[in-house]
Amino acid sequence: MAAISLRNIVKRYGTGPKANQVIHGVSAEVTDGEFIVIVGPSGCGKSTLLRMVAGLEEISGGEIAIGGRVVNDIEPSERDIAMVFQNYALYPHMSVFDNMAYGLKIAKVPLDEIKQRVDKAAAILELGPYLQRKPREMSGGQRQRVAMGRAIVRQPQVFLFDEPLSNLDAKLRVQTRLEIQKLHRELGITSLFVTHDQVEAMTLAQRMIVMNAGRMEQIGTPEDVYTRPATTFVAGFMGSPPMNLLKNGPNAELGGPSGALMGIRPEHLQVTPSGWAVQVEALEMLGAERLVYGRLGSEPLIVRTDESQAAPTIGATLHVTPRADRLHWFDAATGNRL
Repeated sequence: MAAISLRNIVKRYGTGPKANQVIHGVSAEVTDGEFIVIVGPSGCGKSTLLRMVAGLEEISGGEIAIGGRVVNDIEPSERDIAMVFQNYALYPHMSVFDNMAYGLKIAKVPLDEIKQRVDKAAAILELGPYLQRKPREMSGGQRQRVAMGRAIVRQPQVFLFDEPLSNLDAKLRVQTRLEIQKLHRELGITSLFVTHDQVEAMTLAQRMIVMNAGRMEQIGTPEDVYTRPATTFVAGFMGSPPMNLLKNGPNAELGGPSGALMGIRPEHLQVTPSGWAVQVEALEMLGAERLVYGRLGSEPLIVRTDESQAAPTIGATLHVTPRADRLHWFDAATGNRL
């Protein structure tokens, strides 16, 4: 196991004035055994950042250290990392056992040790009954577990996951998330996990890095990021549905400074006999909860209610009051938290 240090990491493609910079000075310290999720929308640079840690992309500036060793110029095979990709990349003609053992055979690990490592990984991932099957005889979730098993047997210092659940259906994604959590508890190996899915990020991360356009917007625990977003981007990206962001005008009585945006999450708007008048435009049923989409004046507003409250009708006026202890204020010009 090993800590990871990212120090002012820069990535650009091309040279001179036409160079396209895609990573802008990312710095973070990952402690030994920590599970970090890198989350952000498509094109934000999260996979590029991960690939630079792996050595699959050269860095244009800054320094990456794994276990205290600077790895900028070290080949991927010598970084003592194991990577799990979105596609399983299994050998279709090999059994599960041989897929998991292949890298160890290439490294000339003794056969009895190979069997011991594969059997241990198979037990952790509940793959024991499937070791003689071919990948085509297995489900997508089982194949992803084989890919993780192939990484486990390497006994690396660091696990790197590049959107490994993207090809799974919704039910399998939930199951595999739980398996990854269990895996980390048992092995305690330092891990970086890339995803665009903020639910995955919230459920898996011990801490998360939120990326936007090649920049690190915030790093913190899921609770920190959700309850104290550092920017309007984080406020709008983390959470489903996202935080409501309202101009200061109608909210002056709530103590907002001029030139500010007020943020309030949908679950922190309480239905009351009087208060903000919200024109209801749409409803979304979510079992025990419902989302009410409406407008407060000219601004869109989402309210989360539960089954104990009567569903409003489309076109009706719903009165809500924000919880004063759950208001967030952001600079309208920079987007930074005030």
